[in-house]
Amino acid sequence: MDAFLQGLALVFNFQTLLVIAGAAIFGVFVGAVPGLTATMAVALLVPITFYMDPTPAIAAIVTTSAMAIFAGDIPGTYLNIPGTPASAAYVGESHQLARQGRARETLGTNLVCSMFGGLFGTLVLVFVSPSLAEVALKFSSFEYFWLALLGLSCSIFISIGSKTKAFLSLLVGLLLSTVGLDMMSGAPRFTFGIPDLMAGVNFIPVMIGMFALNELMMFYGSRNEGRNVPAVHKDEVFSSVPKHLKRYWRNLLRGSSTGTLIGALPGAGADIAAWISYAMGKSRSKNREAYGTGHIEGIVDASSANNSGISGAWVPALVFGIPGDSITAIVIGVLYMKGMNPGPTIFMDGGGLVYALFTVFFIANLIMLPIGYIAIRSAKVFILTPRKILMPIILCFCIVGAFAINNAVTDVWIMLIIGLVAFILARNDFPMAPAILGLVLGGTLENNFMSSMLKSNGDLLSFFSRPISAGLGVMVILIWFLPLFIRLYRRYRGAPQSPRTP
Repeated sequence: MDAFLQGLALVFNFQTLLVIAGAAIFGVFVGAVPGLTATMAVALLVPITFYMDPTPAIAAIVTTSAMAIFAGDIPGTYLNIPGTPASAAYVGESHQLARQGRARETLGTNLVCSMFGGLFGTLVLVFVSPSLAEVALKFSSFEYFWLALLGLSCSIFISIGSKTKAFLSLLVGLLLSTVGLDMMSGAPRFTFGIPDLMAGVNFIPVMIGMFALNELMMFYGSRNEGRNVPAVHKDEVFSSVPKHLKRYWRNLLRGSSTGTLIGALPGAGADIAAWISYAMGKSRSKNREAYGTGHIEGIVDASSANNSGISGAWVPALVFGIPGDSITAIVIGVLYMKGMNPGPTIFMDGGGLVYALFTVFFIANLIMLPIGYIAIRSAKVFILTPRKILMPIILCFCIVGAFAINNAVTDVWIMLIIGLVAFILARNDFPMAPAILGLVLGGTLENNFMSSMLKSNGDLLSFFSRPISAGLGVMVILIWFLPLFIRLYRRYRGAPQSPRTP
């Protein structure tokens, strides 16, 4: 009890609360600017945390990441350009709703679901983190292979339109993921003698090119200001939220729990949690045909998952020192620097600092509501500013965002080339989402497959030798063959009955 009170005292003081407020505003700004990501925001904070006490330093990182993930929905809704990778899963739904004049309603639902998902993930972090971390540690290369394959399969099935085009788009992403050094031989692949490509193609420039640059080319290619979102005449931010939550409360709980579980798996992160939650929501929905046309159900699933995934990623980071995503990879270094060594002993040696960390999570998600509301009310700048002025500004931020990842001009060229390819693909109705997910999970798929083959001496049946691996494998195979079974069943039910002989 003394440690708990000590943790509250560390948080509820003027310095820490001021840091939380400033970090929330900074997170909103970074998340709302296309080309800048939550990971970049946290990385920019690290030098500043050198001069802070442990509690304000961790509070700044937690608040910034939570706010940036939500704020990424703002440009996604108004401009069809996700501010952060975690918003890419449902950017189409948000923008379609905005074009129907429901932008603030959509963002209000996003905000409340993000806050609920973050609080849900925090509760899990506080009460169930040791158990979840133990489950995550039981995942070997066999389980991660099936999990990556499950994510890639979901990217095809959630796509709107031709599944063949979605599959081809996925192959583009997988091709990009092969660039770099081969993990087995160490030989460079598809680097064309460029040293910057030895480490592979970075995800951020590709995402900027596929979404932001593609949207810019679409705008200048059509010369049509009619692509703007209709102006909002009514301040309806939260008025429809109770109705949506009452109708889709199961989606809210499922998205939050799915996001927390996926986030607790090392290397997964909020963006993969959002994709998988969106796919699960669509597969279980009674109104699947509405997905992709502006359906609030998909937003409830995915927006609650990405923020709960942020909290879930702290589970392996805190308990075992294993980063759950790129943000917690940075955080682990900050924790060591502040004398909080991640691991099972952190709950015994950390004292009030651990309880202060838990309290910061609650405050960061609760402050999201007022700061997010102000951000939504201020977001009309995306409507009032003519696109011929707004688009060049966004292009500048995109170039800065692509360059700032590795301080390399190569990433800028990657963004430009991918943007041109994406523009050609989009004009021919190829979905972008499978390509993005192919790049994200391609390396995970290949590395875990090769590791598993080495462990098993090339025995493919070893992928079904472990209980969790076998369960995931059966699930993936069923997903592959489910459309065939449904088609055969419908053909059987719709076949004319042969006339009976008297």
